[in-house]
Amino acid sequence: MIKKAVIPAAGFGTRFLPATKAQPKEMLPIIDTPTIQYVVQECVDSGIEDILIISGKGKRSIEDHFDRNFELEARLQERSEESLYTQLRHIEDMANIHYIRQKELNGLGDAIYHARFHCGNEPFAVLLGDVVIDSVIPVTQQLIDAYDQYHQTIIAVETVPMEKVNRYGIVAGSRLNDRMMQLTDIVEKPAPDKAPSNRAVAGRYILTPEIFDAIAKTNRGKGNEIQLTDALRRILKHNGIIAAAIEGKRYDLGDKLDFLKTTVEFALKRKEFAVPFEAFLRETIQKLDDQKPL
Repeated sequence: MIKKAVIPAAGFGTRFLPATKAQPKEMLPIIDTPTIQYVVQECVDSGIEDILIISGKGKRSIEDHFDRNFELEARLQERSEESLYTQLRHIEDMANIHYIRQKELNGLGDAIYHARFHCGNEPFAVLLGDVVIDSVIPVTQQLIDAYDQYHQTIIAVETVPMEKVNRYGIVAGSRLNDRMMQLTDIVEKPAPDKAPSNRAVAGRYILTPEIFDAIAKTNRGKGNEIQLTDALRRILKHNGIIAAAIEGKRYDLGDKLDFLKTTVEFALKRKEFAVPFEAFLRETIQKLDDQKPL
């Protein structure tokens, strides 16, 4: 049974500067909810309430977000804003969250290595703090179910266009069924002409304790960082790894255009916004069409 989750959230977020100069990219809101709250909620919905967030310099607002704010709670109660008060209490009580700092940004592998004492000899989930996945069954729960079946490291994957494979870790392997693949290789951000497939790692993992020894023996790779992908390749030499195709839609919020698209899609799913926002979008598109030269 998977009881613990690790959420790496220590990066600079340089692609969102200047917005991320003084706040973490994981706290950028999709409408009114910080990105990382969706990730924590996925853990909780998957039955995991013991969560370690790997943070870094300038990330204090993440801790503040999940902590109690007694003054604000009292003010909301004074104003009889019970709905907002209930929302705040849910955020504060949703999980048992711990924090540790990655003092130097040495890559995803190094960030996860910081979790070795917290996770010990247990398998654990990893969820990237800037990736949100909308699904009926939480993707972490999907991976837990796969782990219960195969008892191997599980990596969530999805199919991406070949021209985008250089943005992801890319896997190769033999198909076990419609959703599962036994891995034979995993490569970090390959060029399209050298990619072994177009199945990309989707920011969710179930890792076994052997990952910590593998990371410790892994040299710096792409970007002069300790890459989780390289540590997983080391594990592949001795143990099996399963890739599980996700059932859901992944939103990678590390890109500005994707962030805009995500905001639009999530707004259309919200009852209070769906009808007027759709009308606004249609009006805007019509205006753009009218401005096009004949």
